[in-house]
Amino acid sequence: MQTQVSLDDIFSNYTNGVGVFKNKDTLSADFTPANIPHRQAQIEQLAHMMAPALRGEKPSNIFIYGKTGTGKSLCINKVTDGLESAAEKGGKGVKIIYLNCKMRNIADTEYRLLAQIISFFGESVPFTGLPTNTLYHKLFGILDKNGGNVILVLDEIDALLDKMGDDILYNITRINQEIEKTKITMIGISNKPTFIDNLDPRIKSSLSEEEMVFPPYDAREIKDILEERTKTAFNEGTIEYAAITKCAALAAQENGDARKALDLLRVAAELCEREGGKRVTERHVNMAQEKLDKDRIIEIIRAQPKQSKMVLLAMLQLYRKERKAVQTGDVYTLYDRIAMENGLKSLTQRRVSDLISELDMLGVINASVISKGRYGRTRKINIQLNEKLVSVMSKTLGGEFPEAFINF
Repeated sequence: MQTQVSLDDIFSNYTNGVGVFKNKDTLSADFTPANIPHRQAQIEQLAHMMAPALRGEKPSNIFIYGKTGTGKSLCINKVTDGLESAAEKGGKGVKIIYLNCKMRNIADTEYRLLAQIISFFGESVPFTGLPTNTLYHKLFGILDKNGGNVILVLDEIDALLDKMGDDILYNITRINQEIEKTKITMIGISNKPTFIDNLDPRIKSSLSEEEMVFPPYDAREIKDILEERTKTAFNEGTIEYAAITKCAALAAQENGDARKALDLLRVAAELCEREGGKRVTERHVNMAQEKLDKDRIIEIIRAQPKQSKMVLLAMLQLYRKERKAVQTGDVYTLYDRIAMENGLKSLTQRRVSDLISELDMLGVINASVISKGRYGRTRKINIQLNEKLVSVMSKTLGGEFPEAFINF
């Protein structure tokens, strides 16, 4: 029989004595540290690009590329904070508008994007109902009244283009032709270095942009970042050096993502505190990695449409039964049965093949094309997850499609 622990005992561990954390917030992706290791060159380059605003001149539009967790947003926030501070001292008007284009209700439509920009000037518009042109004219009036330089930072800008198309960039760059007293500069941040290559030529021409690329961090650089953060995040003597090294090595394997390393370290410390520990060890990092992988997989599953979930469930069931790679024909046969048993319409084999490709891109599976000679080609599908995660996914999907399980 499992021993019960009272709530008072649990809470007292956090209210009595000193815990592992000194300031957990410094491990957050939103935190901007005073020192950003291994990004001084990028910070200085950005500062030089944006400094003309302090003389009342319009800086060039800037596009920043780099994989997730390479410090793009962090460096932009540091430089724009410094720019605003310098402008206040020098009496020059510089206003920074930062928008994350992946956030809901911010950049879903052109209307909402304009409404968000207008809100930064203390003005508001109805949630819906006005013609878009009316919002543009309102924005023009606000900008001319404001004067100076406006720096519009569009983080995850590729998400904006996916929702609205590239005409939105053209409209933003043409704003400067409609106003006299204000200059607006756009800074786009993207994880996709090739996204600008697909823009309409007239839009690329109007951007007149400068470009920067943030390279991934290596294991040594991530370790330096973690060591810098641990000075403010943890109480002295509460984290082993091996735990920091382990987090850095694991994150370096995943495209040099420093954000992943910080999350891993934070979760490891949380798990340490939950079990009453006083020192974060390598064992806690291993536990944290398993927890984060599990959470990521569950979120991926929840975000998929029903048809993709049924395709994934078919692959998982075949994989768990055969313990080897499965082929698309077998997947389709079982998928068709799952759909029928749950009263849902089956898609064509071609469409199911597209869904398999999408799951491959998400990193849940690996689908490689193999030749069967005169019988054509098929794809061999391997599950890219450990047995525990396969079990979690199967249970999650099985709960949604209760008539789907086959006997093993």
